[in-house]
Amino acid sequence: MNPATPTGIAVLLAGVNSALLAVLAAVWLRNYREFGSTLLLGLLGFSAVLLVENLVSVAFFFSSMRTLYAMDPLVGRVVLAMSVLELLAVSLLTYVTLK
Repeated sequence: MNPATPTGIAVLLAGVNSALLAVLAAVWLRNYREFGSTLLLGLLGFSAVLLVENLVSVAFFFSSMRTLYAMDPLVGRVVLAMSVLELLAVSLLTYVTLK
């Protein structure tokens, strides 16, 4: 896979999203253990679901390069745009959580 393609960049962003989500999950788990709030439990579940989604998408990109993602440039650009939006959202959430 060429990392300069939209699909390659989307894979890299999914890795960054996964790292940020792991940080969020660790913080929220620590806070849940300390405070026991159901809101924190919900945030922990939210981060776990998004983390699984990102890890599955990375695995999918590497194992199925003959799929629609790799074959259609438009789909690659759409996936990249969605990854950028997710990165923005997760980055903002990480920023306010760690602040």
